[in-house]
Amino acid sequence: MVTTPVDAQSSDDFDGAKVALFLGDHLIVIRRDKKPDIPYPDMWDFPGGGRDPGETPFQTVARETQEEVGLILPASAVIWQRRERRASDGLIIWYFVARLPAAAQNDVIFGDEGQFWRMACVDTVLQWPDVAGALQDRLALWRAGAPASDPALAGLPR
Repeated sequence: MVTTPVDAQSSDDFDGAKVALFLGDHLIVIRRDKKPDIPYPDMWDFPGGGRDPGETPFQTVARETQEEVGLILPASAVIWQRRERRASDGLIIWYFVARLPAAAQNDVIFGDEGQFWRMACVDTVLQWPDVAGALQDRLALWRAGAPASDPALAGLPR
């Protein structure tokens, strides 16, 4: 899936957010439900989802992370953020990379979306053939040192 960076004047113009969340040295990933009426059924995904009214990008991804895996995501855990427009549908999505201690695995409470969760190393996730959307591309951009978007636009302190 192709996306392009978007320069923004406001944090109000976005549709959703996802986070590549490291717990220690590994990413937490979620196997999506097999429902044929959802995007990317039965594929690997990162925590995140659609924006609720009035939320900043960070508030969206923090709420979704708590709903999906029961973890509190503090702003201080974010190490990269990037705002992009998906070529497939024109939606603006924020992609975050964040890191929590490995011990946070003990605090995971899996929500009611998805089949199960697991931990995986970055190299493994980048090679899987069944990862939702542009998540592998965004993870690869971060790993390659691509510039981040303005943290203030993501709702993060500078």
